[in-house]
Amino acid sequence: MPNPIAYLMLLVWPVAALVFFQRLPLPRAILLCLIGGYLILPPRTAYDLPLVPDFDKFSISSLMALVGCIFVAKAPVPILPRSWFMRGTVALFILCAIPTVLTNTDRIVFESIPNSAPIVFYNTELPGLRWRDLGSVMAGQLIVMVPFFIARRHLSTPEAHRDLLLALCAAGLFYSIPALIEIRLSPQINVWIYGFFQHDFAQMMRQGGFRPIVFLPHALWLALFVFSTVLAATALARVAQGQERTRYALAATYLFGLLVLCKSMASLAYGLAFTPIVALASYRLQVRLALAIALIGCIYPMLRNTGVIPLDAILAQVEAISPERAQSLEYRFNNEEQLLERAALKPLFGWGGWGRNLIRDPEFGEILTIPDGHWIIAFGSWGWVGYLAEMGILTGSLALLHLALRRRAENEISPYVAAIALILAATMVDMLLNDTLIPITWMCAGAVLGYAERLLYPGLFDPSGALFHGRQHLNGPDRGRRLKPLME
Repeated sequence: MPNPIAYLMLLVWPVAALVFFQRLPLPRAILLCLIGGYLILPPRTAYDLPLVPDFDKFSISSLMALVGCIFVAKAPVPILPRSWFMRGTVALFILCAIPTVLTNTDRIVFESIPNSAPIVFYNTELPGLRWRDLGSVMAGQLIVMVPFFIARRHLSTPEAHRDLLLALCAAGLFYSIPALIEIRLSPQINVWIYGFFQHDFAQMMRQGGFRPIVFLPHALWLALFVFSTVLAATALARVAQGQERTRYALAATYLFGLLVLCKSMASLAYGLAFTPIVALASYRLQVRLALAIALIGCIYPMLRNTGVIPLDAILAQVEAISPERAQSLEYRFNNEEQLLERAALKPLFGWGGWGRNLIRDPEFGEILTIPDGHWIIAFGSWGWVGYLAEMGILTGSLALLHLALRRRAENEISPYVAAIALILAATMVDMLLNDTLIPITWMCAGAVLGYAERLLYPGLFDPSGALFHGRQHLNGPDRGRRLKPLME
């Protein structure tokens, strides 16, 4: 159980966030609020209030970033994107909660639980969703997207992109200290400070040592974050000159060493594949690769649902590398098979929340399946409609960026947006394995989409222009023209 310090941190963070917005430039205040909250606040701790979403490290950071923008910095946060496709996916992602709630009003009842039952579920049934739950569910969808809305407006310039990468690099260097302590002593920092361990300790042991977790929900989340910091440092080193380039290159090397010590095969594979691309490939090629990778992340569940993916061949390849990892992957595949059968009963709008999408023992209510990948969680909870809306937002942002850069010379492209696009794409691939869709992911998607819109629709974020509040037309002689490069 979390100790009082954990709950106190959740209460103190809103005050700290307001100070950030009063003392720092707006982009840096946003980054510190979102990234800092993700890294420092206690995991799996929340204030569970009736009829509203839980207030945890993710929702508190996102809401305080919104409050800081609107009420402290007096900076508007438009919701609807300019593109009709993106407007549709955003609206669908939020409104799909309505049919999901309306099609899940039935209760899931278990048999009476005898006193001798070895594993006891707290209730004899899972309640159906009610009309009064509709507001809470839709509010939860909106809160999830707050970092996306903020980043689209206020983190979408090349200068803000540099701040974003710099924040990731600095956060990685800062977080490396507790991470190295846990690699040496075992993952105990969350226990020392917040009074509990947030996961299964056995999963933190690999290759005769420990994997760090610090204040994140799982060691795999930390490894993916370290991978993101490696790409950020590499992108900054590529653009920098002189001694500054040397410093960033040393930071990238140091962070890559930390990535190796995190003992996550997937994140290490991402690092080995993407780091040379960020360092050497053209920016346009990086964006193309990011879009192609994101599309793979989108269509995998469709192929998986139809049985096209050669699971046995994949397991054989992984077993040749590591039998331990092959066993873990086989466990994931078996769980996905059962969860897909469950999701197939309500394919359009899913089962909703409260664990209704999980397989449970019909007598005791014991959970028999544990979902790992975000795709199977989203598909089971929201059905095809919700899943495609969510992935459409993330992939659509990369598609619009590719469209915006098609007719631009290499020196007219922001030197930082390609790295952010690759971080987003790699996370989308990792979402096939882990539930790693976090506020930073939405923030990267918003930063990418906002930059693409600045190129495609001049005057979009100009207070004097018609598009500032999301209108659909352009006034004056700039109608239809491309935005000039924003590199200075």
